[in-house]
Amino acid sequence: MGLLKGYTRQEVSWMMYDWANSVHSVIVVTILPIFFDTVADHTADAVSSMSTWGYATSIAMAIVAIAAPFLGVFGDLRGMRKKLFTAFLAVGVLACAGLAFTPGMDFTSSTAAAGRTATTILVLYIVSVVGFDASCIYYDAFLTDVTTEERMDRVSTLGYGLGYIGGSTIPLVIFLVMNAVGIPTLTCLTVIFALTAVWWAVFSIPLLKNCEQKGGKPYQKGAVAASFREVGHTIREIIADKPMLLYILAYFFYIDGVHTVINMATSYGTNLGLDSTGMLLALLLVQVLGLPFCLLYIKLSEKFGARSMVGVGIGVYMFICVFAFFMKSLWQFWLLAVLCATSQGGIQALSRSMYGRLIPDKERSGEFFGFFDIFGKFSSIIGPALVGFVSALAADAILRRQGLTAATATPEQVEAVNAAAGPYGILSVLLVIGAGALIYFLALPRAMKKAQTGK
Repeated sequence: MGLLKGYTRQEVSWMMYDWANSVHSVIVVTILPIFFDTVADHTADAVSSMSTWGYATSIAMAIVAIAAPFLGVFGDLRGMRKKLFTAFLAVGVLACAGLAFTPGMDFTSSTAAAGRTATTILVLYIVSVVGFDASCIYYDAFLTDVTTEERMDRVSTLGYGLGYIGGSTIPLVIFLVMNAVGIPTLTCLTVIFALTAVWWAVFSIPLLKNCEQKGGKPYQKGAVAASFREVGHTIREIIADKPMLLYILAYFFYIDGVHTVINMATSYGTNLGLDSTGMLLALLLVQVLGLPFCLLYIKLSEKFGARSMVGVGIGVYMFICVFAFFMKSLWQFWLLAVLCATSQGGIQALSRSMYGRLIPDKERSGEFFGFFDIFGKFSSIIGPALVGFVSALAADAILRRQGLTAATATPEQVEAVNAAAGPYGILSVLLVIGAGALIYFLALPRAMKKAQTGK
């Protein structure tokens, strides 16, 4: 592939993990919510499907966020990074394999059966997200092992680009083709969840084979206890490093907009009553456009700097939050998809490489990326939970205004209430991404200038 010419075998193998794990991002994060919403319609509390999905996402992120610093520290022990990566990769793959059985469960016979199916989906979803995000802590930490500081922006961004043309696109095309030729939807779901597990596992092999941890602390008696103490030391280091602290705080908020839009897009569209096939085709467009926009971000970051291009991405996502509030029809969802495609990969990739350059001790990259991940995951708790809370609050207010409750409303009334409440949940995300923008554009430049000049 000419696109990879000039990259080392280790760099290409590392980038291939984006090709591998992106299948989780598009199938589990975007198709599964549509299936869950269908199952939730048969449960006793169909009115809260969007908020339930938001809370489940927040629980998954909370688990990883709390564990991330310790996982990162353990990954810096010599020889442990790949072992821990493999373990969490296996957890995620097995959870996706389990999801392949859920479309075959009986969820239409009674509300109790639907409730069991919904619970099974949520548990497997949470486990898959934990496996995905925990493996990414070690994947991110491998970045400092496989490339140089000067090449980080290009390697990190092209990794996201490969994910778009691989795991994010091909499995989604397969799912859409199966639907188009008339294969029953539940059968399509079974096949695509199984394919997700296989795809993720198979295309992770290059990283497992060719990428090795450089350096690391040797394991000695008491190393585990010392690792826990190291977490406190790293916290003090980050607090003392003003540019790094402010960057992480800004990232904490602005990446919330990115993750929340990714995690809640199809759930939100479904609540608005948009056609699921049309939404999936729009998401396919995101993946097709993802690579060229990632390459564009690489070129522009070389000219204007990674910091400027991350700032552009923040501005785009602030506009997306406002635009989504007014979205009513499928063509607007398509326009929203194009807006996401322009910056989704670029902002995440350049954020990762910017942080990699800020790490003072590259041999402790797992530890520092553990903290980077905890801020990213805690922001991902706030966003979906905020969407869920505000949506539920708005839905309850609308029901009361109409003299209804979730129990007395008809299915048609529930659908109308969800459609009316959802936009307020999406708009609330602007609060957190706006906070990140203030830190990124105002406080961070002053701190970086002071650190460089000493004034």
